[in-house]
Amino acid sequence: MSPRLAASLLLVASLLVSACSAVAAPPAASPSDASPSDASPSGSGSGSASGPASGSITLYTSIQQPVVDAVLAAFKAAQPGVDVAVFRAATGELSARLATELRTGGVKADVLWLTDPLSMQGWAAQGVLAAWTPAGAEALPAADRTDTSWATRVLDIVIVRAVGRTGPADWSDLAAADGGPVALPDPTFAGSALGALGYFALEPGYGLDFYRRLKAAGAVQVQAPDDVTTGVAEGRFTAGMTLDSSAAAAAAKGSPVELVWPTDGAIAIPSPIGVVDRTDDPVAAQALVEFLLSAAGQRALADAGQQPVIAGSGGPQPGGPVVSPDWSAVFGRQDELLREYAAIFGG
Repeated sequence: MSPRLAASLLLVASLLVSACSAVAAPPAASPSDASPSDASPSGSGSGSASGPASGSITLYTSIQQPVVDAVLAAFKAAQPGVDVAVFRAATGELSARLATELRTGGVKADVLWLTDPLSMQGWAAQGVLAAWTPAGAEALPAADRTDTSWATRVLDIVIVRAVGRTGPADWSDLAAADGGPVALPDPTFAGSALGALGYFALEPGYGLDFYRRLKAAGAVQVQAPDDVTTGVAEGRFTAGMTLDSSAAAAAAKGSPVELVWPTDGAIAIPSPIGVVDRTDDPVAAQALVEFLLSAAGQRALADAGQQPVIAGSGGPQPGGPVVSPDWSAVFGRQDELLREYAAIFGG
């Protein structure tokens, strides 16, 4: 079993234990459980989360560094009194760091901005995130918000194939053993791949048998969506599962790949953000969340080449039909799904 998979399964087990303990002994209410207008920040931050704020916060994120840089530059222009330090890592590595910090004194971040809802729901279940209502949250679709996290952008998982090929055109085609090896990203490393696993596992007609068919057809697991795109461009794979932004960027640079929007729908993965319950600067942390949900924050995402979660904010738009997992149903099955996946592709 790989270290990333072991860390993922250990985290899921700890979440289940925490959830059971919470039934027997509910945690006491904290100031961060109140709305911003009722909270009494105890940290060094000052001001209102919907107005000028000041303080220093730390952001833990799995979002691509260029996107983080662009958003934080726009945030600094809007909130010059807030300084943001950043720790960025892939989903699996970030989860391992957070799990270690929880065991050794508490999470050191003030804000989590993650790739996928499954990872964020896990930390919420363990009591890491504060419940509150940011300004702008009402603009989000109901499926893209909880009381502790809010979607910011949407990733679309699509097919990438070599230029000149006529297939695959849909997800079932990807598992057909008629065109050479295909590639897929590792769900213990990439949050988007974890979201895709959740979708296929619960979707009628696919299930974990979809991954078994992929393996039987010679599919190869790589780390990240960009590795899939690179492998197709280099001719090591004929096609694969990647992000639309990855395939589109490679094609725009002249790589011999093309983005294929699956006829049965790209898998939409919203990227949520939330405030850590024990932050020392709740107002500054809330200001960052509210900025990303604001018109200016959504424009910053669009300008960085991302698909904003709020319609009408600009940026790239879906190139065809989209589908999404039932996130709440998948969360309770993470341990099982990762184990079954590992039994197919190893780990």
